[in-house]
Amino acid sequence: MKKLLAVTACPTGIAHTYMAAEALQKAAKEKNVSIKVETRGSVGVENRLSEEEIAEAHAIIVAADMDADEGRFKGKPVVRVGAGAAIKDPGGLIDRALAMKPSENASLERPKTDYVENVQKIKSERSADRTGPYKHLMSGVSFMIPVVVAGGLTIACSFLFGIYAFKQTGTLAWGLKTIGDSAMGLMVTVLSGYIAFSIADRPGLAPGLIGGALSSTLGAGFLGGIFSGFLAGYLAKFLKDKMRLPKSLESLKPILIIPFLSTLVVGLMMVFVIGTPFSMLMNALVAWLKNMGTVNAILLGVIMGAMMATDMGGPINKAAYTVGTALIASSVYAPMAAVMAAGMTPPIGLAIATFASKKKFNREEKEAGKAALVLGLSFITEGAIPFAAADPFRVIPSCVVGSAIAGGLSEAFGCLLRAPHGGLFVMLIPNAVSNVFLYLIAILIGSAVTALMVLALKRDKVSEEKIK
Repeated sequence: MKKLLAVTACPTGIAHTYMAAEALQKAAKEKNVSIKVETRGSVGVENRLSEEEIAEAHAIIVAADMDADEGRFKGKPVVRVGAGAAIKDPGGLIDRALAMKPSENASLERPKTDYVENVQKIKSERSADRTGPYKHLMSGVSFMIPVVVAGGLTIACSFLFGIYAFKQTGTLAWGLKTIGDSAMGLMVTVLSGYIAFSIADRPGLAPGLIGGALSSTLGAGFLGGIFSGFLAGYLAKFLKDKMRLPKSLESLKPILIIPFLSTLVVGLMMVFVIGTPFSMLMNALVAWLKNMGTVNAILLGVIMGAMMATDMGGPINKAAYTVGTALIASSVYAPMAAVMAAGMTPPIGLAIATFASKKKFNREEKEAGKAALVLGLSFITEGAIPFAAADPFRVIPSCVVGSAIAGGLSEAFGCLLRAPHGGLFVMLIPNAVSNVFLYLIAILIGSAVTALMVLALKRDKVSEEKIK
């Protein structure tokens, strides 16, 4: 029997990663196919694929939106898709993998080479397999999110003692705020560093981190950090691929020569060329956001809200979330409030719909509704994906409209969110969310609109009992 392997990964490592793994395992079981799935989530790599398993596998499915260490699959047939594709059509992916033919150059045994030579070969192969700016950006975002969440929630905890309690030096509130500010200060550095790391592997990390740190120091913000990450990554990759040195100096290239030269170029570019324009752009953006009128603020909330529900954890959703979290570092809190309200709305709205109707959903969907409610309250938009995958033309528009309304109302009510995650639980922290009651109203109205639209658009389903 043919054996398949799979790797699943998403930028946040929370929902898509594990939903994709579960979908593949379920589909493989139905087809009586042996499969092992490695997940690369927020807690790290789980169920790691061994070298022996890779050698014995017929094909590998890589369902990932970020780096999945693909260099180890060199010579094996690989089906590459995003995590969302594995959730929507896991059976089709398994069929594609089973139909693939082994490469003529594939080797079933790992070549016996010198350890150092083999490590360098794997690294170069891994780097060569990575393509796509979005993939590199999402790799940076995936490493940034835990830092931002930890810092934001720590700052929110300082508000337990009062919104300005941290101003009194030596108090617990001051200590929490200091820790949180330090974490938030690393946000751009980590984002830039791991964008570069995704592009060029370890040689890109130093110039990426330093470029990100300079972006923070010069006030260039997350826009400057993204630019410095790509500049550092592609420059380091260019040097790694094109630079030719005597064998005696080759071992110094990845740890000394490339980091030094790329850091020098990126640093000088940031200080003398890039930093000032991006700083001016960020200052103008922050000033506009802080001084925008009510109508413009509502419009911004509607747009960001709609983005959160368009692909539910995909690139559009992550773009809105990244902007919201980045603006927290600039003391602009309203967009993040709109983003979280809109992100909670789809799963909560669908859960309400499953509870309200006995005819529109089958037994399995009603059970999924219970899980969706918990995920929605936790600000995990991906809880709506099973419903969207099963009926996209009715569910997705309903979610987009509900989320747009929730985001717009959040802005209209003047809600501010000082933590980048947490859902209902962060609302329990005093002062973490301003206008909490109105914020809850915005989420409830958006969720109700989603539920009503879904119920109006979906057709009644014949129960399994009647079919039998």
